[in-house]
Amino acid sequence: MIYKEIDKRKEARILAEQAITEGNPLDWFEILYSKSENTRAIIPWADMAPNPNVVEFFERNGLSGNGNLALKVGCGLGDDAEYLSDLGFNVFAFDISPTAIRKAKGRFPNSKVLYLIEDLFTAPVEWNGLFDFVLESYTLQVLPSNLRKKAIKAISSFVSPGGNLLVVTRARNDHENKGAMPWPLTESEVRNFEKYSMNCNSFEDYTDNENPPIRRFRAHFIKLVNGQ
Repeated sequence: MIYKEIDKRKEARILAEQAITEGNPLDWFEILYSKSENTRAIIPWADMAPNPNVVEFFERNGLSGNGNLALKVGCGLGDDAEYLSDLGFNVFAFDISPTAIRKAKGRFPNSKVLYLIEDLFTAPVEWNGLFDFVLESYTLQVLPSNLRKKAIKAISSFVSPGGNLLVVTRARNDHENKGAMPWPLTESEVRNFEKYSMNCNSFEDYTDNENPPIRRFRAHFIKLVNGQ
C-alpha cells in the first residue's frame, strides 16, 4: 500500500517541481487535471468522496449550514463543496483549474453549489468578509512555502466577522524536513491565521486512518468582531 501511495503522487510531484523551477508555481494544477482526462495520470487528492477529516469534525460537533454562506478553497472535483451543500450551506466553490471546475459541474449536474474558476491570490474583492464559513483542506500543503503566508492572508480575508474557518492539513514538527509535495505544515505556520483577526477555537494534532496513517493538523478559527 505504501508503494501505491508513492506511485500515485509521482506525476503530481514532477509537475509541481517543474512549475516551481520555471517560476509558475500554480500552473501545474491545470496541467495535472488536463492530463488526467487524456492519460492515466491520477489526481492524488481526488478520492471521489468528502474529506473524512472534514466530515468527522462536522459530525462530532453536530454542525449544520442553516442557510449560511460557505466557501470551499481549491474545490477540485467538488466532493467537499457538495458535502457542505448537503449540510445546508449556500456554497461557493472555486479552483484555479478550469478542467477541475468543468469536471465538478459534470459530476454534479443538479448541484446547488456555485462553481467558479478563480485564483486564490486574485479572488474578487467582493469576497472580503463575505462568508460565514470557509473550508481550507489540503490547499496550503500543495503550495510552496514562500506562497503560504500570502495564501493564509487571502483565506482569512474571506471570513465574515464572527464567521468560522476550518483548516485541515498534513503536519510536521519545526525540526522535521518538509519532504516531498504535499508539504506538511508546522503548527506555527497554521497559527499564522491568528495574525489576521482569527481566534483559534480548537487545534488538533492527530494521526488519521489512512494507510499508511498520516499526521494531520485540524484547526478551527473564528473571525474576531471589530478586532475583539
